[in-house]
Amino acid sequence: MKNTPEIKLGVVAVSRDCFPIELARTRLSNVVGECQKLGLPVFPCSQVIESETDAMVAVEEMRGKGVNAVAVYLGNFGPEGPTTVFAKELGVPFMLCGAAEESTAKLIDGRGDAYCGMLNACLNVELRGLRSHVPAMPIGLPSEVATMIAHFVDVARVVVGVKNLKTFSFGPRPQDFYACNAPIRPLYNLGIEVMENSELDMFELYKAAADRASEIAAIASDMAKELGEGNMHPEKLKQLAQFELALMTFFEENLGSRQFGVYANKCWPSFEKAFGFVPCFVNSRLASRGIPVACEVDIYGAVSEYMAQLASGLPATLLDVNNTVPMDLKIADPKGMERSDMFMGFHCGNTPSCHLKAGFAMKHQLIMHRLMEPDSEPDITCGTLEGRIKAGPITLFRLQGGAGDKIRSYVAEGEVIDADPCSFGGIGIIAIRNMARFYRHVMLQHQFPHHAAAGFESVGKILYDATKLLGVDEIYHPLTPGDRYPTENPFRK
Repeated sequence: MKNTPEIKLGVVAVSRDCFPIELARTRLSNVVGECQKLGLPVFPCSQVIESETDAMVAVEEMRGKGVNAVAVYLGNFGPEGPTTVFAKELGVPFMLCGAAEESTAKLIDGRGDAYCGMLNACLNVELRGLRSHVPAMPIGLPSEVATMIAHFVDVARVVVGVKNLKTFSFGPRPQDFYACNAPIRPLYNLGIEVMENSELDMFELYKAAADRASEIAAIASDMAKELGEGNMHPEKLKQLAQFELALMTFFEENLGSRQFGVYANKCWPSFEKAFGFVPCFVNSRLASRGIPVACEVDIYGAVSEYMAQLASGLPATLLDVNNTVPMDLKIADPKGMERSDMFMGFHCGNTPSCHLKAGFAMKHQLIMHRLMEPDSEPDITCGTLEGRIKAGPITLFRLQGGAGDKIRSYVAEGEVIDADPCSFGGIGIIAIRNMARFYRHVMLQHQFPHHAAAGFESVGKILYDATKLLGVDEIYHPLTPGDRYPTENPFRK
């Protein structure tokens, strides 16, 4: 997928000088071998770090190999000072892991004491003001360490993507959509660059693309192919294609210092009157190529979408946590969920067609039509992609900045239920166990907005670890009935 970092993971062994260095070398070799069995493209460092001088040699070797994330492996106890000097100087996301003792035969000359060394390493990470990824059980045999590294590759992809990201916005947000406010400083604190533009800038870009007839025709043809029988408004394809061309051109010309980008764009109400269509189908197409386009100038929504995309390896979308599921709506297989666990995830039509069941179509947007042209046939409100979201795993995720540079997030795994929502838009019935309490005591209590990013895999573990590694300490998730939220009435029945 485009607009996604490729992780080149270095693996570096450390060794305390009073332990045999060959212990670290041999164990590193065994870990690399297990990584190769898993198909992980790791780059072992030939320099084992015993001293600060060794640390700088290892930094240069890893930079020479183009490494953008690193696993620091305690082949034995390890020297905490040089270990953290290496991590700080290399300046890429890093994890700490270590070697377990292989057998009783190794407990004299082959005892590494990495269990002990990890304590000192983590202490020194804190003293230097660094953040490291530490697995749930960081000390293991080579095959176990390789599994830890595989997970870290996914975590690092999210972190590297965010730290090399630029958000493009065309706004302002619609009236009364205060939920889509975007304090800039927390974005800067995450390492994200921001470029804000107006609707007039967007309109000028659109007009400037008008004379690129052959490119517009090619995009329109591709749109028609994607829609197939769902092309309900073929008369709009040329305009939509011109808009897509304008956005892609702007994207390619304005990344500047960054490698990756996302959009957060104004999409109503003035948009339709100026452009003559709704942009939803174009937004869905860009998302399918790895460039999320958040509705309603929701910059944090766009970043959340991008993180869900990086975690899942699939296009993501942005959904409203929208409405309840009536009791008379038939659900053959609720996946063991209660109705209170369910809600409808909806948006006008920005979900990529790859996540919609057969029968999706480009239609007019009902809500916009009621608002803008209620007494006439749909015209300026055409261009949304409607369909039912496919059944399968889903992860809801939100990163949100607030007052005082505070940033918080939530992550929740669930299922898209295989049932007809009996409604319009890009929509699906989503079930998350213990959702009602989560909605009340996390989403409402902590002022999260109505938009949630949706990743179409169960990637809660990746997103949780990546968000934590980015420096976000306030990360919420659904609690089981036996665990009480701080704001929950203890006498509730």
